[in-house]
Amino acid sequence: MTAFMICIGVLLYLGLYFIYGKKLEKDVIKVSDSQDTPSKRLYDGIDYVPARKEILFGHHFASIAGAAPIIGPALAMAWGWLPGLLWVWFGNIFVGAVHDYLALMASVRYDGKSIQFVASDLLGKRTGTAFYWLVFFLLILIVAAFAAVIGGLYVKTPAVGSSYVFKIIAALILGVLLYRTKMNFGLATVIGIVMLLSALELGVIFPIVLSYNTWMVIMFFYIIIASAIPVNVLLQPRDYLNSFLLYAGLVLGLIAAVFAFKGFEIPAYSAFAPVLSGGKATPFWPAIPLIIACGSLSGFHSLVASGTTSKQLTKETDGLFVGYGAMFAEGFLSTVVVVSIAGFGFTAIKHAGAAMNVPVTLDASNWGAMFTKTTGIVKLAAANLFVQSYADMVGSTWLRFIPADYVKVLAGMWVASFAMTTLDTTNRLARYCISEMAAPLKNSSEGLYNLLTNRWVASTIPAFIGIYLAWSKNFTILWPSFGAANQLIASIALMTGACYVASKLKSEFSGVAVIPAWFLWVTVTAAMLWFLVVVLPGSIAKTPVTGWTVTVIMVIMLFMNFIFIVDFYKNFTKPVPRGELSGG
Repeated sequence: MTAFMICIGVLLYLGLYFIYGKKLEKDVIKVSDSQDTPSKRLYDGIDYVPARKEILFGHHFASIAGAAPIIGPALAMAWGWLPGLLWVWFGNIFVGAVHDYLALMASVRYDGKSIQFVASDLLGKRTGTAFYWLVFFLLILIVAAFAAVIGGLYVKTPAVGSSYVFKIIAALILGVLLYRTKMNFGLATVIGIVMLLSALELGVIFPIVLSYNTWMVIMFFYIIIASAIPVNVLLQPRDYLNSFLLYAGLVLGLIAAVFAFKGFEIPAYSAFAPVLSGGKATPFWPAIPLIIACGSLSGFHSLVASGTTSKQLTKETDGLFVGYGAMFAEGFLSTVVVVSIAGFGFTAIKHAGAAMNVPVTLDASNWGAMFTKTTGIVKLAAANLFVQSYADMVGSTWLRFIPADYVKVLAGMWVASFAMTTLDTTNRLARYCISEMAAPLKNSSEGLYNLLTNRWVASTIPAFIGIYLAWSKNFTILWPSFGAANQLIASIALMTGACYVASKLKSEFSGVAVIPAWFLWVTVTAAMLWFLVVVLPGSIAKTPVTGWTVTVIMVIMLFMNFIFIVDFYKNFTKPVPRGELSGG
């Protein structure tokens, strides 16, 4: 079963990249390399910097993936392996990849401006303002959710934390080799891979043992610095190294799944509403987008595509490989996660329980009812469930000659590297967001405008609020809150993309975006209402500060959401006047 499902995933993604993706490129976006992209025309050495497509793919993938394509599918196992896998495949193909590619290319045509700016130009100032606030709240929740994931992982597996520290040093050195000494790209790549392998080795030898709160403090300062310095100092070389972690992990997972020749331990379907989010019975619809975001579809991807990636794209024809291809790679990553946990999830949980002398009685008949409770008993969080399952899958094949500790560190580095990349990329995007939101103050209050747009000040604001929320460790509330905001932004960004295709490109194919966008908007709005009514009251009782903060954010986002949808409905079929930029 492991071999069959992983092969289906490979064929699905490869085939549709060259069929559906190429059609989008040719008939919808109509790409052309006749004009320079913003990275060349607006080069500034900090944010607008052309990048080789291989390097940019690594940055883009690592930024959009984070820990979500691992954590989400792992949590969705409460419903059984089939519902989550179908949501990943169909959402990825018909919504997620289309969403990412349209957001990237619309931003490129708008001089690298954000998707919020595009919405302002296409649908009006009020719409853009609502979108900006939605995005800002999403970015804060991403910092909070991902910081909580990383902090828990570093405490559980100290070698992963130390490996990441060594990898940052390797990335800084690689940046110097690539951009300062102008070393041959191939030679610098080889040196970078050697340093990456050394970082993994040193992480196992010298694990860093720190408390959760200490890691929170370190992450606070790290993401401020990483989001304020030029992209070619750390962001580009680090994410290029991250891409090799991806390739190694996916290839190893593909081989292990094929040669494991193992049936699935976890049932295909367990229950429609198992106990999951906030300790409450969680219905698959509409709650699924609160659990699985990245891997299937994600609004955050449009922020990365239009925030950092569009400013680094060297030519338009690189867009399909970077924007569309990276989303398919993320979907395949989630497929590997589902297959590894479905095949070895029982084994992983029993290992964790045995190590803590906790008896675990788990079988297919009680999986849905016991999943959340059992993982809580053995303290095996979603990230660690994947790490252990992945290591068990690799160890069950002829690949067992690779020490289990190294496989665990590799899997853990997937989570940590992508999540840390998302953290500082998110903070950089929040910096851009604050700067664009502060634009009206430029004439009325120049001093305040200069303060808010200072890259160090603008980087500190979201970092502080996000880490403050993560400090509570209330992951079962932070994760679905992030999921709700994330998928809401996805539906809105996809509608903006549909408007761009229809009004600027005059294309007859806007339906590829607007139909799934409406379906997603209805689902996510229903999920947010369920979350507010059913889950958050219990959170307020347990952790009042975090509970009330998240509740206020959710209420404001719902209000802004309805403003946007009304404006979208009014404006979609009307001719749109040209705004500040041509966008075409």
